[in-house]
Amino acid sequence: MISRSTADVSFTSQGTKCAATLHTPKGQAEGPFATIIMVHGWGGTQLMLVTHFIEAFNEAGFAVLTFDYLGWGDSEGTPRHTINPWKREQTVEDVIAHARTLDAVDDTRLILLGSSLGGGHVVKIAARHSELCGAIAQVPMLDGIRAVTTVPLPRMLRFGWDMARDWARPGRTHYIPTISLQGEYASVDRDGAWRAHSWNESNLGEDYDNRVAAGSLATMGFYRPLKHLKSIRIPTLIIGATRDTVAPFDQRKVQAHASENVTIKTLDANHFDPFLEPWYETNIGLQLDFLRGLVSTDA
Repeated sequence: MISRSTADVSFTSQGTKCAATLHTPKGQAEGPFATIIMVHGWGGTQLMLVTHFIEAFNEAGFAVLTFDYLGWGDSEGTPRHTINPWKREQTVEDVIAHARTLDAVDDTRLILLGSSLGGGHVVKIAARHSELCGAIAQVPMLDGIRAVTTVPLPRMLRFGWDMARDWARPGRTHYIPTISLQGEYASVDRDGAWRAHSWNESNLGEDYDNRVAAGSLATMGFYRPLKHLKSIRIPTLIIGATRDTVAPFDQRKVQAHASENVTIKTLDANHFDPFLEPWYETNIGLQLDFLRGLVSTDA
């Protein structure tokens, strides 16, 4: 097994210091490495649900760059735990620019990997960066309207009440739980969302700061990366889950919007399954096969 090393490579985005870590393989050439930039989803932080992905990519000879969005995890920024998809896209743009300055990173072999809402960011950014080597979007949030319409009406009404409370108190953010057990109140309670919290405790030994600004929910219906699939000019792999109720995946619709550069694969899974066994093995296999087709490594 290839050992790996980590380095703090923090950067600045929109005037705020953001935490970032470069995970590089050791026991082989010292780089520069083909590098995967991991773009987290709704409530994700640097290592949440991805340490096994990082290990697999390092063993295959890739470096991995992880980061926290403004106001999340170890990054600075207030108010904490707010989500604006368009501001997050800017942070991803800043991460790409930062990665190109790192000695261990081969800036001609940069690949984006986004999950959930981060998968939507990756689709949009891939469509405007033809110089990137490739992109992967797993369980991507591609159509905010469809995601919103899956929320039951009673839950939607409660969301509306909490959003109003958030907006009514400038400077005093009103939070709701980010994830919860099925049927309990949170921004996401479906598809076994609470497993992310349990995974954090078991694998990282730390508690998850389980809160999100209620006003963040209002952005979702307006965010529709699906419309940008036609503009993608780099090799892109999309892995959808057929039983996903958090970011519903319509393969036929995605295929109809996608350019010839987009490859679509599906897993018989829900939104959180592909991060966990037994679905993880198939998921990581699809990704590694795609990555090996993009670049050659010495691993």
